[in-house]
Amino acid sequence: MRKMLLTVVCTVSFGIVQAQSVSTVTEVPTVTSSKPSFYEQIPLVNEVINYAKEHLSIRYRSGGTTTRGFDCSGFTRFCFTKFGISLPHSSAAQGSVGEAVDKEAAQPGDLILFKGHSSGGNRIGHVGLITEVIGDQVKFIHSAWNGGVRYDYLNASYYQRRFMGIRRVAHLLTEK
Repeated sequence: MRKMLLTVVCTVSFGIVQAQSVSTVTEVPTVTSSKPSFYEQIPLVNEVINYAKEHLSIRYRSGGTTTRGFDCSGFTRFCFTKFGISLPHSSAAQGSVGEAVDKEAAQPGDLILFKGHSSGGNRIGHVGLITEVIGDQVKFIHSAWNGGVRYDYLNASYYQRRFMGIRRVAHLLTEK
């Protein structure tokens, strides 16, 4: 089911990009942005996500930044570094990288940020990488102290209470 859904998303996205590139005789001049659209970045975003998936079940290690064990920010940093994006090694610092995005506009490849263990605090203490968004379901991969690198969903009450925001960093993949 996931593979079929991913195929449909990629096919539709490819169609959108192709439709945008078709020109007509009566084409109206458009203003071009210096940043590529999200859909133009899908192949590279998918590469980051697929790379993250290769590390499922690697154990959690406080301060970990390698395949011997990751903490949450060490994991996101590890995944993005492979593709040329240097993220800081702290979830709070990663919360200031890229652009803030509304939850309703979340896309695969975005960072998702949470409070730490205490839902009463107001500081970022955990980060993950969004892998899928279907309707209001946001699935993310992260390194959790109780399970290592794994998937979770934002709609789980634990994560809903701790949700702090989303940051888009995928556009940095093309700014080398």
